[in-house]
Amino acid sequence: MPSERNILIIEDNPGDVRLMREALRDLKPGVEIHVASDGEEALLFLQQAGKYSNAPRPRLIFLDFNLPKSDSRELLRQIKNDERLRLIPLAVLTSSDADKDVREAYELHANCYLRKPVDLDGFIGTIREATRF
Repeated sequence: MPSERNILIIEDNPGDVRLMREALRDLKPGVEIHVASDGEEALLFLQQAGKYSNAPRPRLIFLDFNLPKSDSRELLRQIKNDERLRLIPLAVLTSSDADKDVREAYELHANCYLRKPVDLDGFIGTIREATRF
């Protein structure tokens, strides 16, 4: 069962990670944030493999839908096809509002599709709202 206090952020942009940490910093109860910068690292973390053998099960996953080194869609497919992981809520986070991307995320069983707001307050508000899963 996922921990009540762990969130995994799969994001390659350090600036977005920093903003997400800021958005999650004051949550009550507090959360522990884990970051994977690509799909390979994320799978190792989620499968508790290698250096992540003691990694906690996250309560929520934020997935950047446009990871440059990985296929985010394939990663989403793998997570949702794994019976140990599929029940963890997964929020796709992206700058795209293309209907095709939204449809594809939901077809791959994402729990929600969040467009990254361009303003700081909007970004922080979006992340905080998503943690209410």
